[in-house]
Amino acid sequence: MLIERPEANAGTTGREREMKDIIIVGGGYVGLSVAVAVKKAAPHLEIELMEAAPEHVWQKDERASAIIAAAINMLKTLELWDDIKDDAQPINDMIVTDSKTGEPVKPVFLTFADRAATNEPFAYMIPNVSMVRALRQKADELGITIRHGAAVTAFENNGGHAKITLAGGEEIATRLVVACDGVRSRLRYMAGIKTVKFDYGQSGIVTTVAHERPHNGRAEEHFLPAGPFAILPLKGNRSSLVWTERTDDAKRLVESDDMVFEVELERRFGHHLGKLELAGGRRAFPLGLTLSRAFIAPRLALAGDAAHGIHPISGQGLNLGFKDVAALAETIVEADRMGLDIGAMDTLERYQSWRRFDTVRMGMTTDVLNRLFSNDIGPLRVARDFGLGVVDRMPGLKRYFIEEAAGRTMHDKPKLLAGEPL
Repeated sequence: MLIERPEANAGTTGREREMKDIIIVGGGYVGLSVAVAVKKAAPHLEIELMEAAPEHVWQKDERASAIIAAAINMLKTLELWDDIKDDAQPINDMIVTDSKTGEPVKPVFLTFADRAATNEPFAYMIPNVSMVRALRQKADELGITIRHGAAVTAFENNGGHAKITLAGGEEIATRLVVACDGVRSRLRYMAGIKTVKFDYGQSGIVTTVAHERPHNGRAEEHFLPAGPFAILPLKGNRSSLVWTERTDDAKRLVESDDMVFEVELERRFGHHLGKLELAGGRRAFPLGLTLSRAFIAPRLALAGDAAHGIHPISGQGLNLGFKDVAALAETIVEADRMGLDIGAMDTLERYQSWRRFDTVRMGMTTDVLNRLFSNDIGPLRVARDFGLGVVDRMPGLKRYFIEEAAGRTMHDKPKLLAGEPL
């Protein structure tokens, strides 16, 4: 469909402002990345980002995220990596254990000690604050407007354009709305997009610890009866923890005093890195599976957690969002260059077909892994430990899993994930 650009104020009411090309709802990593990727390749497009949270909330985020090699390619291509790399800790190797809580020795069943084919780490641990800071600085350089405290209360498709309404009553017309407003996306609900949802009855406790001995860039995944306990290396003698527990137990642990929390932490962490000390706050997040039945609607595209929420057992949640960014940005930019309507359904269908299969596959994979390993059933434990041992003894299969984890086996890879500019 060829685009006919509307007049600046055509079809607007007194409360509407000038037509925008793209409105992005949600100012986290995914929303900012979409804005930066599109604006860098198509600087003439008018992009505005709506963030419901106050301006400086992101600076209080103590968490860190595992970012795979393919997503690092995108950060480098968008000229963000130089502002992030000094805070990034490469994951040089990984071990997987399967044991009971409190066991003094955790037998290792699987190791990923080799680097990926390019001799680069298959992932880096990056503080969330560092990543958001770099994205916001780049957005400012590119002239992208970020509006804080801008909660969207209504979405309407008017055929040739969409319209959003903000909490104060202001209405904004746009050719395309990109919803990056989280797993409980209001835009998704407003557009009538259904989801497949499952609550695991688990919560993920996230915190940071300091330890006496260096981790040497090693990540650890300990499968325990209540769920996986991941130790992820940060710069210095520090590690980020993603600790899965049943929801009631997680709530009790988060609300307990430091001594109780540290005792339970040490039972799971062990003593191999020496004395432990809490180095940050602790929070618990409910865990479940949420998959949108559609990633698009007329004049609307979902990206990141608005399209999918998965278990953190594989560390792929944010990386799925970055894959969305790369595919959606390429779809928008190529359509614009061909003179097509960037918000038309036939344009957006390419994005949906590009991302839906990979997302469903990853969602199902994490679901099966969580069900398989989050229990203490004897025969099942024997079977899964045998399977891990078999993989560990097959270099070719293990290499495939490393490449898969790094995002290098993705079919029809978007340009940004391959390190190519749009």
